[in-house]
Amino acid sequence: MITIVLVIHVLIAVAMIGMVLLQRSEGGALGIGGGGGAGGGLMSGRGAANLLTRATAILAALFFVTSIALAFLSGAHREQRSILDQPAGAATEEAPKPAEPSVPITK
Repeated sequence: MITIVLVIHVLIAVAMIGMVLLQRSEGGALGIGGGGGAGGGLMSGRGAANLLTRATAILAALFFVTSIALAFLSGAHREQRSILDQPAGAATEEAPKPAEPSVPITK
């Protein structure tokens, strides 16, 4: 389940990047890239701008929903524990002993 949501999340992110790059610049940027001229955008016109703005807003909302879903799914398999529930000595665990060699060493 988490893999499906993650794939959808990545696809939404890529689509949102594309939508932002398609939008026309609204000024600034030293006049580079159609910031100050007329008719410099790929999809110019008020209707295209409204469509791209709405599509970007919808993709952003879906991005937030999938982010929250991934956060819930990642924590769903953990049991809730408190540090106060552990005994005082349980916090320090013994270090694992090194494994002995499987091949006998001859001198």
